[in-house]
Amino acid sequence: MSAPRVLPSINVLGGPLEPCSTRPLTGFFRNGCCDTGAEDRGLHTVCAVMTAEFLALSKYLGNDLSTPQPAFRFPGLKPGDRWCLCAARFLQAHEEGAAPKVHLAATHARTLDIVPLDVLRAHALDAG
Repeated sequence: MSAPRVLPSINVLGGPLEPCSTRPLTGFFRNGCCDTGAEDRGLHTVCAVMTAEFLALSKYLGNDLSTPQPAFRFPGLKPGDRWCLCAARFLQAHEEGAAPKVHLAATHARTLDIVPLDVLRAHALDAG
């Protein structure tokens, strides 16, 4: 079995991808960054700060991010936690008026395949 191939770690602003979170440990590759590669079909590339509103929407849509899943070493998320979200779910939350804030420097450039930069900037925590 070969190691997963990670795409270059570039953020949506064109700079180096900054870490998103190590507590809880996030990322498709569980490396603390919103890196992506061919195996990441969900494009877990948006570094977002969880809100109660977003967590409730995600649960309603069938992806319960707040309940711990010890078998998968998943602690469950709470408001204030940073997490690498699927780009399409972030866009959906934006369209529903429940998008969380985004850390642009920690959001992978591949996000732009799905979410326009102006939408990300509208929810940005950092300048960009």
